[in-house]
Amino acid sequence: MDKRPGSITDIPGIKVGHSTDLEHATGCTVVLCPQGTVGGVDVRGSAPGTRETDLLRPGNLVNEVHAILLSGGSAYGLDAASGVMRYLEEKGTGYEIGRVVVPIVPGAIIFDLGLGSSSVRPTADDGYTACQSASGEVAEGTVGAGTGATVAKALGLRHAVKGGLGTCSRDLGDGLVVSAIAVVNAWGDVVDPETCRVIAAPRIEDDDGFHSTVELMARPRSEWPQVQATAGGNTTIGVLATNASLNKEQANKLAERGQDGIALAVRPSHTMGDGDTVFALATGAWPGQVDRMQLTRLGAVAALAMAQAVIRGVTQASGLAGVPSARELEH
Repeated sequence: MDKRPGSITDIPGIKVGHSTDLEHATGCTVVLCPQGTVGGVDVRGSAPGTRETDLLRPGNLVNEVHAILLSGGSAYGLDAASGVMRYLEEKGTGYEIGRVVVPIVPGAIIFDLGLGSSSVRPTADDGYTACQSASGEVAEGTVGAGTGATVAKALGLRHAVKGGLGTCSRDLGDGLVVSAIAVVNAWGDVVDPETCRVIAAPRIEDDDGFHSTVELMARPRSEWPQVQATAGGNTTIGVLATNASLNKEQANKLAERGQDGIALAVRPSHTMGDGDTVFALATGAWPGQVDRMQLTRLGAVAALAMAQAVIRGVTQASGLAGVPSARELEH
């Protein structure tokens, strides 16, 4: 896991910027897109916090997307999108309606108010700052929207492990690339699907091991420990990007495959207390045609990229506010 498997910025024209507040354990991340990028979305969790997702549905007017916001701060953190819009407007980037330019900035949030300060959340200024810092270099771990992320919370934060932000890309050959970025704040455990190694799960007190959240939930309810499933307190959010040319329907199908990637690495995922949301971006720079089989192939590899991004979000994180990281627990 130490070898970096590429990043979402391997797609030409994609840039990523962070605003990080370690003192208050929150932050936001912006994914900037080249002009003409087509967007899609899939919301699978039952406690989402989002904006502009209806716009991305097939059949609605606008096809293009100019940025994606990933933010901490729960629903308050959606304010950061206003700063992203301000930045893009200053650059003249947006959907043109007569003489007016309207930047299209879908977004999703995680709930990080239980770590650090619950009264400090990402603002419009933070969204603007994240745009100013955007580049082809993507910092991972306890950064941006992953700053206050935690995972494996079935037994509460006392037994949780630090989550974070991770990224990955996959080259399918002939210049076709699909990549992912994920902010991992899941209620469930994080498991490497290739090796089945448990990376993060509720920590056993006075022990080096982990509980299995699924096994805890499989017990008769009378035998449960104090399982906590706070609605809205968890979420894995992310973005898939490709240089393929996709229409809106295909972009939405690609976003679905990102949810498959979350399910590969987070167990259980898409719970009543998670707001799992994946956006998809297609820049259209690849000259090849995407038929049914090519879309199936792209989606299969996209799921693997998202799973790897989830894993890196946890393995690259540093402990914060009393919650240890997976790396710290290994030593």
